[in-house]
Amino acid sequence: MVKYIIKRILYSILILFFVSVLIYFLVRCLPTDYIDNKFADKLGQGQITQEQIDDIKRMYGLLDNSFFGILSGYFTWLSNVLKLDLGTSFKFELPVAEVIGEYMWISFGISLVAMVLQFLIAIPLGVMSATHQYGPMDYVVTIFTMIGISLPSFFLATLLIKVFSTTLGWLPMQGLTDAMKDYTGLAKVGDIIRHCILPVATLVIINIGGLMRYSRTNTLEVLNADYIRTARAKGLSEHTVIYKHVFRNTMIPLVTMMAGILPGLFGGAMITEEVFALQGIGQKAYQALKEGDVPFIMGYNMFLAILTVIGTLLADLAYAVVDPRVKLDK
Repeated sequence: MVKYIIKRILYSILILFFVSVLIYFLVRCLPTDYIDNKFADKLGQGQITQEQIDDIKRMYGLLDNSFFGILSGYFTWLSNVLKLDLGTSFKFELPVAEVIGEYMWISFGISLVAMVLQFLIAIPLGVMSATHQYGPMDYVVTIFTMIGISLPSFFLATLLIKVFSTTLGWLPMQGLTDAMKDYTGLAKVGDIIRHCILPVATLVIINIGGLMRYSRTNTLEVLNADYIRTARAKGLSEHTVIYKHVFRNTMIPLVTMMAGILPGLFGGAMITEEVFALQGIGQKAYQALKEGDVPFIMGYNMFLAILTVIGTLLADLAYAVVDPRVKLDK
């Protein structure tokens, strides 16, 4: 086990290196340039010279956009990262690590609630759909699955705002708190919960479809296994067969989904947060991407890459725990 973990960590470091190179080159190819955009008016008014702008770009390794110039800029960025310095965000004018640390918790809270609800709803419905194959329940679940998979997040979010905020007036439209009220204590908690209902509902609906279909497919495979037929032949009740044998073994393939849980929790929902004006890390990343904030984009994407690598390793280890047939000795 220890040998396997060490090997995976070494592989992960190599993967992160190539990922960082790819992301840096892609970021440098963005059509927008934050420094040029910020100083465009001052340059036109003669308050700053092009040489001064070039000096700023040179300081960040962003002046030369040729292949070797970008490569040189990458190693400048990498040397700072190895010193645990992700740089300073152009847009937010704060250290990148500080911005990520401050705003990721809002995204984490919303994503955590959405993920728990998603699993609590999708897995039982997927199992019920499989055990009632081609019945009314199966068709209803299939319809909801297709809706969840097909709806874009921005469309669903806008639709929920239109129905429940604009038309019915039941729920707040945007933000995390009511700017017109100064709630404290439980009243403030209740206000935050009301503001989070629509964003959480959006995340649950758009993600629940795939998980329900995955659960249904896994359950159907388990139902056709020999040991399930043996359990039924021994006279066990259908309830015992489903929830003691089928359900437990259905959960094994779902462990592989752990790889995406960590980046999903801390990475934020970029479009959903932007639509609902939530001050989460996803919204900050979207704003930085629009304006070409190279340090923040690099820091954010590497943050997600590290979480993905850690999630994949944890998923492999958990898979060996829940399935004794898997041996991590290679």
